Parts: sequence; structure tokens; C-alpha cells
Amino acid sequence: MKKKQLLIGGVILAFLAFSWVVAGAGEGPKKVKYPDGYRNWTHVKSMVIQEGHPLYETFGGIHHIYANDKALKALKKGLPFPKDAVLVFDLLEAKAEDKTIGEGNRKVLGVMQRDAKRFAGTGGWGFEGFKGDTRERVVTDMQTCFGCHEKQKEKGYVFSTYRR
Repeated sequence: MKKKQLLIGGVILAFLAFSWVVAGAGEGPKKVKYPDGYRNWTHVKSMVIQEGHPLYETFGGIHHIYANDKALKALKKGLPFPKDAVLVFDLLEAKAEDKTIGEGNRKVLGVMQRDAKRFAGTGGWGFEGFKGDTRERVVTDMQTCFGCHEKQKEKGYVFSTYRR
């Protein structure tokens, strides 16, 4: 009886350990990490999507693109993005005032995290959006994000390039 209990306990423990590894050490199998400290990363570029652009309703505003060290190295050298390369697009409202366009409130913080195994179904990238200044996740299906990024396959599924 004791051997049977030990065997069952071992099987349960092995299953839990396997689940933990598959889930990315507690992140969940398809969860992208919130990019703590991203404002200290390298700013790659900025752009504004204005009214009249096809993506205005969803992504209209000021975009600031940031890259962590792994993503930056790949961008600069034109290399494939390695595991744990992260790109962030910080989408802010564009406020027109006194013949200037300035930043308004944050609309969404978009994140791309590279992990070819965890995100094999979306070109090796995980996608997430965090609402405003919160950590509330807003991406319900990574395939939606990947649908646009898939057109950039030759560029590693990334729209941004490093401005020299």
C-alpha cells in the first residue's frame, strides 16, 4: 500500500513539475510578461497614426517603440531575433493643441516576446496588450495580432527597423 501511495505521489509530482515547465515557470503557456522597466530600454523610433489611416480606429495615436538588449542587437545587426527578445510599442493618445501634437493618456502597451517554442503557432512571437496604465491583458487571441505581423515574415515578423 505504501509503495502504491509513493508511486501515485511521484506521478502527481512529475505531472506538476512538467506542467510548470510547459507553462513557462509560472507564466502560463501563452502569456507574455509585462515589460517592467521598458522605459529604460533603447527607444527605437516613434510614429503617429493619424485619422484616415486604415488602422486609426484601433491604433490611432503616438507610437513609441522600445527594444530590450536582445532585440536591439538583432535589429542593429539584421540578425534573427533570439529567445527573450522583447519589443514594446507604447501607444498614446495624440493631442493636437496650439499647432503641436503632444502625448495624451496611454491607450495600450503592446508587447512582442520571442520564444520559438512557446509561441510556435504565431511565428515564434507572443503578443499581448496591456490596457492604459494597468496590467490588464487585452489580447484575447494572438492570431489576431499575428495576422498583420505575418506579412512581415521576411523581417522576422517585425515592422520596426533600427534607425541609424
